[in-house]
Amino acid sequence: MNAAAKIFNLVLLIAAGATTASAQNATEIRPGGYLEMSWKQVAAKMPSKWYSTEEAKLAAENVLLAQKDIGGWAKNKDYHKLSKTEADELIKQKSEIGATFDNGATIRELKFLALMYSHVKDERYKKAVARGLDYIFLAQYDNGGWPQFYPVRPGTPYSGHITYNDDSMVNIMSFLRDVYSDHEGFASLKLPEKLKQKAKISFNKGIECILNTQIIVNGKPTVWCAQHDKETMVPANARSYELASFSGSESVDIALLLMSIERPSDRIIKAVDGAVDWFTAHQIEDTRLKETDKNGKEDLVVIHVRNAPPLWARFYDLETGEPFFCDRDGIKRESLAEIGYERRNGYSWYTDAPQKLLKKYPVWKAQQSSPKDL
Repeated sequence: MNAAAKIFNLVLLIAAGATTASAQNATEIRPGGYLEMSWKQVAAKMPSKWYSTEEAKLAAENVLLAQKDIGGWAKNKDYHKLSKTEADELIKQKSEIGATFDNGATIRELKFLALMYSHVKDERYKKAVARGLDYIFLAQYDNGGWPQFYPVRPGTPYSGHITYNDDSMVNIMSFLRDVYSDHEGFASLKLPEKLKQKAKISFNKGIECILNTQIIVNGKPTVWCAQHDKETMVPANARSYELASFSGSESVDIALLLMSIERPSDRIIKAVDGAVDWFTAHQIEDTRLKETDKNGKEDLVVIHVRNAPPLWARFYDLETGEPFFCDRDGIKRESLAEIGYERRNGYSWYTDAPQKLLKKYPVWKAQQSSPKDL
């Protein structure tokens, strides 16, 4: 019996006795209950003692099984409940070139294995984390950025752009900082100082990339695009409806990452100031999203509501600074109502995320006194 079959059989045994369990505010997880949760929940949000259980070890076996030879992982896989067919397919794909950081992939698996090692001193977890770090270092461009996929997927040029989309690069850099600072959950790995120093250098290169890709308008820093060309570092298109733009979504966590740096340089402070000024100037007031029942199905519409909390668009035109919306035809429209039902309801066109940035900014700004160069 191969490794995949053993894993599959163990899953069946656990699933047979599974009972419904809620992941929200859980202090106890019933046997098998984790199988009803998402991988995102299982990887990081279980009660601490769960990561010492046989169930957790089973999930870890799947994660080890799925790590590609290059060191990263594929995306959108429920590693805690793989079928035998899925496990066999992942084994076949291990030697295929390429892994991804998209949708939290690779970073989520690395954090899970580091967390597992803090509870179960299985040296395989530690070795897998080290291999994953090597993949991160390998994938980083000389300019400090990371692509969505590495190596770039054939026929998908945008997968090679410097990618902030869905917080991909922020996730990578936050992980690197946890590694080199021996953050809780990582100290137990006792990684070599040389490796931690390499993680710190990689993080600092990432900060340089962030500063160098910030969009400048009339000499003033503003925000970022969801992806930037890896050579020119200018805003770039991704999928047909994801055109180059000022990003009202991804730019939030980029700015928050900069704000989290101790003793920030003048340039970092100016970058944050510029982003906050841009968000303040581009908030959309008296607007709310509402789901209406149209012809028997829900449909998202924009309504006017006086004094509604501010919203921001996902995309703002690089020339006019106005919000725009896109169908799969790649044509810019001025309102959500102008695009088709599928994209209107299948994508996040508005966000309130900048509110958390604007809320934290005054306290952060007051703390800045004697900045030093990066």
